[in-house]
Amino acid sequence: MVESVDRSVGRVMQKLDELDLLKKTIIIFTSDNGGLSTLQRNLRSGPASCLPLRAGKGWLYEGGIRVPTIISWPGRIIPGSVSDIPITTCDVYPTLLKVAGLKSKTKQHLDGLDLSPIFKGSKLQDRPLFWHFPHYHGSGNRPSSSIRKGSYKLIRWYEDGSEELYDLSKDDSEKNDLSEENPEKRVELSDELSTWLKSSGAKIPVLNKDN
Repeated sequence: MVESVDRSVGRVMQKLDELDLLKKTIIIFTSDNGGLSTLQRNLRSGPASCLPLRAGKGWLYEGGIRVPTIISWPGRIIPGSVSDIPITTCDVYPTLLKVAGLKSKTKQHLDGLDLSPIFKGSKLQDRPLFWHFPHYHGSGNRPSSSIRKGSYKLIRWYEDGSEELYDLSKDDSEKNDLSEENPEKRVELSDELSTWLKSSGAKIPVLNKDN
């Protein structure tokens, strides 16, 4: 699959070059989730391990949601530049509107930011990032939600209401749960996650009393 994607992207890049369109084209290459190595329940697990990140596809641990992104736009992005600013695919739409010279449509991209400041080495405004996964998955994951704010990340599990807290700047493998050690930060992120879930109209799983 990697070879096939590589070949296909190469054909697109070659044609853009032939048509002298490379400098007029922004190309964004990313993924929607982590590796398939966590698949269970008689599903064939894939070879895509996310180590040292924890878990993989279907989970809200970093192995399931942290993926690389490559953005190419010759003459507009600092060549060879690397950024560790967390972004999401929700940012793609407002970014494309901006670079195409079109008006922003904020009601259509409430969670997204224009990424073009990063192209020149600037920072983005500080913001929390949210994920909501209110169902079971073939990876073994359980219904959950998550928030990342700065280097801290909280995961909430709906089966028992428990929450885990991690400092990704020191523990990107998410091995050291800080929820008891740092209850103030846990409460802060938990309250902010609850506010976002309510404001977005997210569906929250409930216990099946007939089970």
